[in-house]
Amino acid sequence: MAEQERYDVIVVGVGAAGSSAVYQLARRGSRVLGIDQFSPPHTLGSTHGETRITRQAIGEGDHYTPLSLRSYEIFRDLEQQTGEHLLDITGGLMISSPEATGVNNVANFFETTLAAAKKHSIPHEVLSVEQMRRRFPQFRVQDNEIGYYEVESGILRPEACIKATLSMAEKCGAVLKVNEKMTAFSDDASGVVVETDKGAYRADKLVLSVGPWLPQIVGEQLKTRFKVYRQVLFWFDISENYDRFKLGNFPIFIWDGQGNRESIYGFPALNGERGGIKIASEEYVTEVTPENVDRSVSQDEIDKMYEKQIVPCFPGVGRECVKSAVCMYTMTPDSGFVIDFMPGSSRTIICSPCSGHGFKHSAAVGECVAELARDGKTTLNIEPLRINRGVFVNV
Repeated sequence: MAEQERYDVIVVGVGAAGSSAVYQLARRGSRVLGIDQFSPPHTLGSTHGETRITRQAIGEGDHYTPLSLRSYEIFRDLEQQTGEHLLDITGGLMISSPEATGVNNVANFFETTLAAAKKHSIPHEVLSVEQMRRRFPQFRVQDNEIGYYEVESGILRPEACIKATLSMAEKCGAVLKVNEKMTAFSDDASGVVVETDKGAYRADKLVLSVGPWLPQIVGEQLKTRFKVYRQVLFWFDISENYDRFKLGNFPIFIWDGQGNRESIYGFPALNGERGGIKIASEEYVTEVTPENVDRSVSQDEIDKMYEKQIVPCFPGVGRECVKSAVCMYTMTPDSGFVIDFMPGSSRTIICSPCSGHGFKHSAAVGECVAELARDGKTTLNIEPLRINRGVFVNV
């Protein structure tokens, strides 16, 4: 590829948000190039593992709720256009208590969720502990706990979402270069240049949506603002109680921790009696890079998860771990996203819908990035996601 071939926008990293950005740019008529060092969807970043929770009222901050609602619209439109199965509505149960320790490094998760639901007229119910026990006997809730049930919560299938989005991007005219690694980028008054292990490309704008590779790419000034943590996903045996936990009988859930128990989240069983039920917790202990992350899961980790998180909470879930996986969260100091131009640049955009709650928003985030690259402004409010917000000032 000759270096002088020019695009309107280059997007580096075409996973969750990057694929959406490429699609949204292409459907608006931009000449766009998407580059990825692998061939998405893949298992080396943050968007694998068969399922992601989607919910409408967002406890990490009310400013995320419009992103979620818009993403529902985009994913449903993609389903119609492609015929692919991307979204299951299961209902969602959020459980908390006065002694809650917080979800996703965010305090007042339950209260913020409920306030967002009321503000945006999102269908929901508040459930007492007695109501939860009657309606959802699969959960061993404590006497001091309360529930928020959201009617339209459900499951996104990340691998299928990325495939469908990239397929539509190509249909709209996007150029995709996969298994091609960016080695350098630069921008100046005349545009941006992206160098890879196979060529060099020019454009007016550049989007960096590279997930856990971001700290390595943004340079010394910014890298301390992002930390990457190893996360483990577990599928535990439910073969003796499959009907209780299968899709249609069991909601997605987020369960705020209290006491010695950490917050956990999970999904209905999707893969039959022997496929297990996916349940995980968030860990902010092991800081890693994509190159040194331990992708194996030890028996000690399995035992700890079962004894501390499963036994107290889920009668009917067996000890055997039928499957496990490792992914990564890219965290900011306030567990928020970053959608903004790189400091000092009017051409390079950082897109990091990260901190462990990004996938459900990724369709709308990609649309925001496309608008930012084309128009310099977005339809939805991204001001709380700017890189110069207060939490970053002294980092």
